[in-house]
Amino acid sequence: MIEVLIIEDDKRIADIHKRFIEKIEGFQVVGSANTGAEAQDWIQTLKPQLILLDVYLPDVKGTELLSYIQQESPDSDIIFITAASETDIVKKAFKGGVIDYILKPLTFDRFRESLLSYRQKRNSLDTQGSLTEESIQLLWNKNRPTASTEPILTPKGIDPSTMARIKEKLADCGTGMTAEEMGAACGMSRSTARRYLEHLVTEQLASAELLYGTIGRPERRYFSRP
Repeated sequence: MIEVLIIEDDKRIADIHKRFIEKIEGFQVVGSANTGAEAQDWIQTLKPQLILLDVYLPDVKGTELLSYIQQESPDSDIIFITAASETDIVKKAFKGGVIDYILKPLTFDRFRESLLSYRQKRNSLDTQGSLTEESIQLLWNKNRPTASTEPILTPKGIDPSTMARIKEKLADCGTGMTAEEMGAACGMSRSTARRYLEHLVTEQLASAELLYGTIGRPERRYFSRP
């Protein structure tokens, strides 16, 4: 069982990570920290095999924890899960030995892919003797196909795979969905889901109506457009 420590300042997102991990065989959450100070205590005490690390913590940047992790728990592997895409942060993560970098908003499919790939690599390194060329290439992701087509241009902060998932969810729900319902269905915050839904409205791929509930509070409900 691979022990996982979650370092994430937003407790709701940390809970989503935990629920995701519970769906993937071979992984177990052993702790969750919301600040850098808490993270240092957990790292020193648990020395987890895998750390899911956010960049923007209230008291420190996740990149500043890399050297601490290397010193206190050198056998811990790190996956960044963050909204940070600045070049200097990505560079620090790369040089700091971060094994994967997942941009928020994340989907369960992307999350699962990352953890299963990590588990396969870890299992390869646990074998005795020599590794095959294929196993060695896998450690550096050289088996992943390269894109042969032009990249799809999307607005900043809009991930094409996440957008496809949201469009699919919305199309499958004939009664429409609120941003809160979409967030729960896709494992993201309400504000993130609303940003994607509003983009669909802008692109005329969805419509929105202001409906009133039983207690009189209006809610914005989104519907897929053919």
